[in-house]
Formats: sequence, C-alpha cells, structure tokens
Amino acid sequence: MTNDITKTLRAEAPLAVVIVTTLAFLVFGKDWLSDLSHPLWLALMFGWLFAVILWAALKVVHHADCLAIKLGEPYGTLILTLSVISIEVLMIAALMLSGSSNPTLARDTMFAVVMIVLNGMVGLTLLLGALRHHEQHYNLQGANAYLSVIIPLALLTLLLPDLTVSTATPSLTGFQSAFLIVICIALYGTFLAIQTLRHRGYFIDDHAEAEASEADHSNHGALKPRSVPFHALLLLAYLVPVVLLAKKLAMPIDYGIEVLSLPAALGGFIVAALVLTPEAVGAVQAALANRLQRAVNIFLGSVMATIGLTVPAVLAISLATGKTVELGLQGADILMLVVTLLVAMVTFSAARTNLLQGVVHLTLFLAYLMLIFAP
Repeated sequence: MTNDITKTLRAEAPLAVVIVTTLAFLVFGKDWLSDLSHPLWLALMFGWLFAVILWAALKVVHHADCLAIKLGEPYGTLILTLSVISIEVLMIAALMLSGSSNPTLARDTMFAVVMIVLNGMVGLTLLLGALRHHEQHYNLQGANAYLSVIIPLALLTLLLPDLTVSTATPSLTGFQSAFLIVICIALYGTFLAIQTLRHRGYFIDDHAEAEASEADHSNHGALKPRSVPFHALLLLAYLVPVVLLAKKLAMPIDYGIEVLSLPAALGGFIVAALVLTPEAVGAVQAALANRLQRAVNIFLGSVMATIGLTVPAVLAISLATGKTVELGLQGADILMLVVTLLVAMVTFSAARTNLLQGVVHLTLFLAYLMLIFAP
C-alpha cells in the first residue's frame, strides 16, 4: 500500500511544478512580463511557460489514456480529444477577452490545427506505422463519418467568409455568425450521438482491439489505471493551470510577432502545436502498437472538435464583446486547405494505409511550414 502511494506521488510530481508556476505567474507575472525587450529574458519567459504548459498537457494525455482503458473506446479517445481541444478553445477565449488585437488568431489557430493534424500528424503516424507494420487497417466507416463532418465544417468556416459580400473583410455579420454557431453545434452534436450511441462500431476495430488487449495483458505493469474519479480529478487539476497560463504565454508570443516582426501566422501555429503535442504523442504510440483505429479517432476527432467547438466559442465572444473575428483564409492558404481535404479523402478511401500516404501528407505539411515564413 505504501509502495503504491509512493509511486503515485512520484508520478504526479509534475503537478507541484505546474501549480507553483501558475501561482508564481499569477502573483508576479505582470512584473515579469512587463518588459520583454531583453532577448534572454524573453527566451526564459517563453521557454518556462511553454515547457510547463506542455508538461501539464502531456499529463492530461496520461490520465485520458487511463480513462480510455477504464471506459473503453470510443469514450477514451473522445475524452482525450475534448480535453486537449478545450485547452485550445479556452486559450483563444482568454486571449480574446484579454484585449488582444489580433482578429485572425482563431482562424490562424484552426488552420494550423488542420494542417498539423491532417498533414503532420497523419503523415508521421502513417509513416511510422507503415515502417513497423507495413500495412495497417482501420474501420473505414468511422473515417468516412469523420470526413463527412470535417469537410463542410472546414469549408463553411474557413472559406465562406471570403465569399460573402455583407462585410468588407473576411468576417461575418451577426446573423451569419449565429447561423454558423448553430450549424457547428448541430453537426458536432449529431456526430457525438452517432459515435457514442447509434454507431459505436464505426469507431472500433475489433481485430486490432483484440490484439491490443492481449498486448496490454502481457504488459500490464506498464500502465495500471486507478479509479475513474481519480484520473478525472487529476486530469482537471492539470487542465486548469494550462488555461490560467495561456494568457501569460500570449504576451511573449505577441511581443515576438509585433516587435520582432515574426510572421503573424506563427502565433496560431505555436498555440496549435502546443495543444496538439499530447494528441500527436498518443496517435504515434497507437500506430506503433498497431492500433491505427485509435490514432484515426484521435487525429480526425481533434480536427472536427477544433472547428466544431472553437468556431461557436469565438463567434459567441465576438457577438458578446463586439470584437472583430476574421475567419476567412487568404491567398495560398485556401489552396492548401482544399488540397489537404482532397488528399485526406483519398487516403481514407481504403481500409488499409501504407508508407506512401504518410510521405504525401508530410510533404504537404512541409509546404505549409514553408508558406508561414515565405508566404
């Protein structure tokens, strides 16, 4: 008993660091972040905040994985996705409510999520999975269900504002914003009903789950989940500090973009990369363990949840506060979005994946990175 308590305390030692950092920045953060002109101090503040937020986010993944084992699929992956995406939504909301004057932050972050997930995460996952297992299979019906919601959500939220004529900028009127809020919530809510109630089998690969169950049994000592309330409580304990520190992290990011003349899209990329790292780790681990279905649930679910939850949140804040939100993509980003969606449709049109598909998606991800610095 004592040994179990000791192991638990050691495993949750990062929580003490996260809490101390959060309290320190709540008390002294205003002074520490008031003058970021010195490069070393700027690097220290950004590195400290980024590392602690990332550490906390990885612990969120750990406890979500434990809940996945206790509750089974697709609930486990859904908990992970909603936990991570809630970090993103709350970070963007915190930045908007703090007075940030970047009207494209939500758009840049959502676009970055789509590019990082559908190109970077999908490419890396399929590549590493193929290198170890050659071909991998998953439930095609589940992937098609995800894409049937992701495609209209992405096009309606990231391209439609460019085509409307009611406003002079890639933004929306109050009526258009309210319409998109309802549409996003309705589509996402309907999908959740399909995923968790009527068609759970679409999101489970029985063959892979059987193999994974045997592997888990043989490696039982690697991960021993405790009770559901225990992991749920600790998941929230790591999640709340991330939200509180998000506003602080925005200050060195904004300073770097405005004062150092860094690309404006870099802010959205940093936010997206930070919140998606835990999911990327989970997806890669699942693919290496030949659990591609779990990886598919993670990365396609994260894209859908990002758009389905972020758009209603930022548009609601915009309507309530009068802050302008520009969602419409510009220039080459439009082409990148369309090509990414088309390639994703081709990739997930067959029930098996291979190395070539991973390379193609990674190529698109490198093109996205190039366009951030050389638009």
